[in-house]
Amino acid sequence: MLHEAISDTFFIWRKEAGRTVRDQGALIFFILVPLFYPLLYAFIYTEETVREVPAVVVDDANTAMSREFVRRVDATPDVKVVGRTSNMEEAKERMRRAEVYGVIRIPEDFSRTVNRGEQAHVSLYCDMSGLLYYKALLLACTEVSLEMNAELQVERLGSTTVREGEVATAPLRYQDVALFNPTNGFASFLIPAVLMLVLQQTLLLGVGMMNGTARERGTFHTQLISGQGRGTVRLVLGKALCYFMVYALVGIWVLAVVPRLFHLVQIPQATDLLAFMVPYLLACIFFAMTCSILVFQRETCMPIFVFMSLPMLFISGISWPGVAVPPFWEYVSWLLPSTFGINGFVRINTMGALLEDVAFEYVGLWVQAVVYFLTACATYYYLINESRKKSETLN
Repeated sequence: MLHEAISDTFFIWRKEAGRTVRDQGALIFFILVPLFYPLLYAFIYTEETVREVPAVVVDDANTAMSREFVRRVDATPDVKVVGRTSNMEEAKERMRRAEVYGVIRIPEDFSRTVNRGEQAHVSLYCDMSGLLYYKALLLACTEVSLEMNAELQVERLGSTTVREGEVATAPLRYQDVALFNPTNGFASFLIPAVLMLVLQQTLLLGVGMMNGTARERGTFHTQLISGQGRGTVRLVLGKALCYFMVYALVGIWVLAVVPRLFHLVQIPQATDLLAFMVPYLLACIFFAMTCSILVFQRETCMPIFVFMSLPMLFISGISWPGVAVPPFWEYVSWLLPSTFGINGFVRINTMGALLEDVAFEYVGLWVQAVVYFLTACATYYYLINESRKKSETLN
């Protein structure tokens, strides 16, 4: 009986492999998208950080102090002052034409206010269509203002030594160390999460498209091996084995080769990462097979699953702080393999965690794999009966 079950499972695996090779849409989602999409996404953010963001200055003060402020901002690696305008309307027009991404406005009483010992203000206007532009402009202006504040404070202290000036302006010295992302880059921060999400989403689309085709044609029941007790479970296991073997190779490319090509941070223990990826792939496969019950036609998977990518990324707690995710959406995120997969992978691959350090995510993925295996069996049982009834009606 066991030998028969194994033989049937591998027979279904071979049939599914042939069906996958003949389905061009499935090949696109299983092979081409995982092959090229990570390259495209990583290439877009290969520079990691934004430098020399163009900005324009409206200097109503036009004093030595205001010009020094502008000169120092321009000297930072983050901002490039490309011009000066006489009024805000002209600056707004240049921003509207996307010639600049920020406007630095220095008020007319800037120097007088500082010389009176009062607090002066410099206004910064940013194009918020790109948060990295805002970050670069804000950091540059903040660092320059802090530097000039320290110099003004030392100057007003009177005759002091250099050491006394340092203590007066910075009684507590600190050092900023960016752990696991030394460049503070966007790619090292987000790309690992996107790579894990690519595996889940391409499985959802590929499996959904293949099942949608069989459901549309009413041929789902013909994939079974005839005979009592040789049905749904073996069909699910045979198909899952096919998908797992494909994605074992795809996973090596997406999670090991692509980060190395773009010099992203990678400090994993290979055995721990391999052990973590097994339940993740199984959970994604059975999750995709379960969700295929929502696909009634071949094209239905596109509007159903594609738009879910961004919400899945946000509620995973990577691109948006996990502590800021509302409790309801946090519970919803636990239904998705990507949530446990992304958090566990980032900790193992980027932060050097061991398998025991991600025990919560690891156990969560195994629980999902088991639960979604059962729901996949129930889904396929329903689809088989639906297909059989549709075939009998047509005949």
